[in-house]
Amino acid sequence: MLWDGLSVKFQSYFSRELFRTKMIFLRSLIFNILLVLSIVLVGLLSLPLLFGPRAGVAFIRDVWIKLIIGALEVVVGLRHEVNGLENLPKQNIIIAAKHQSAWETLALHLIFKDPAIILKKELLRLPILGWFISKVGMVPINRAGGGGALKSMIEVAKRWSDSGRPIIIFPQGTRVGVDEKLRYHPGVFAIYKALDLPVVPVALNSGVFWPKQSFTKQAGTIKLELIEPIPPGLERKEFMDLLEMKIEKTSRNLLP
Repeated sequence: MLWDGLSVKFQSYFSRELFRTKMIFLRSLIFNILLVLSIVLVGLLSLPLLFGPRAGVAFIRDVWIKLIIGALEVVVGLRHEVNGLENLPKQNIIIAAKHQSAWETLALHLIFKDPAIILKKELLRLPILGWFISKVGMVPINRAGGGGALKSMIEVAKRWSDSGRPIIIFPQGTRVGVDEKLRYHPGVFAIYKALDLPVVPVALNSGVFWPKQSFTKQAGTIKLELIEPIPPGLERKEFMDLLEMKIEKTSRNLLP
């Protein structure tokens, strides 16, 4: 009798887990299809904007991102909350953000007005998406280009910063899993020193719900926190240690 009772409970539990797994897969499948279709359809319909001013493409980008973030909430059940907005200085800034998933490459556009993101140059070669990235104006970096590539990155970043756009950099250079450790690259200090602006560290936990290179997305609430800015003028070691400590400590505290 006891064994029969336990058997029924186990079957019920595994049935619920199987149903939950199937629903996660189904919701993720629907969202991924919508994501790909939206890139193709919005991209093709917006092709004429590539021959006009940058502002037109920037407007379409922001509308598209709002739709995708909305689809995440409706289809997947993935919401987000932003804390620490009071830590944003009134002047122009550099944002150094934790990078755990594709989510922040979208959502940061909704938090900061028309940012210029430092990204790998290879993205510019993508059909449709790459054309719009080039037009909207980002900061490409050739990761195998050495000192020359760093100099070019700084020049482009300074030009966009002088025009009033915030600069976003992912100091670890790539997406990093929740349980992974990866060093902070000195390129973030080069930008910090050249632009002579405060750096706002950004912590988040997006990798819990949208893991890197994962097909599935989990329901829940992504938390993003803007941390007190690091003022300009620090030496390299002090800056790098402080930046890493602020981002990593806060990101760990955001984990469920």
